[in-house]
Amino acid sequence: QGRLAESGGGLVQAGGSLRLSCAASGSIYRTSPMGWYRQAPGKQREMVARITLRGATDYRDSVKGRFTISRDNAENTVDLLMNNLKPEDTAVYYCNKDRANKNDYWGQGTQVTVSS
Repeated sequence: QGRLAESGGGLVQAGGSLRLSCAASGSIYRTSPMGWYRQAPGKQREMVARITLRGATDYRDSVKGRFTISRDNAENTVDLLMNNLKPEDTAVYYCNKDRANKNDYWGQGTQVTVSS
């Protein structure tokens, strides 16, 4: 079974930027569309951005124009560049294959906190 390790979170003021990184091990992630998800306190986990093997991307409306997802297939990494962060972006961020559900393996995630 593969593993996922997210990093790069932290505390930032509104309007600031962070770059999250996901190191994946295992062929399942190397050969799958990947995504970044987030879960805020008291809320369900939601998809933030996804990227196909060929690099096509898709974002939830609330982050369009601010977040950029990228991947390095050779290194098996997926990054999320987050600009102009807002307090409502505060959450634990996870990476996983596209359409992952609660029964799939999830990494520890990385905490992003945006102060107003």
